[in-house]
Amino acid sequence: MFVKKTSGPRIVTLEDGSILSVADLPLANTRWVASRKQVVVQAVSHGLISRDDALRRYGLSDEEFDAWCAAVTRHGKAALKVTALQKYRQAQVE
Repeated sequence: MFVKKTSGPRIVTLEDGSILSVADLPLANTRWVASRKQVVVQAVSHGLISRDDALRRYGLSDEEFDAWCAAVTRHGKAALKVTALQKYRQAQVE
């Protein structure tokens, strides 16, 4: 496998001890599921890729990415599931 040169790290270690690499990032035209959203959030928060690179690569808006980050912070990966959005939004309003 060929990995092009980048200015940042190629791998990072997450809080649980697992390793996240550039190769673990989803493809640009991915079908979004909770686990892939979480990988992108973790990659940005640990400095594997920049926020701007993630937004550009995946065609995300600032608001969408911020919503993913907030959901992971408050409720974990389960909050990133489309079927769970209503459940977690109601919890915030109450």
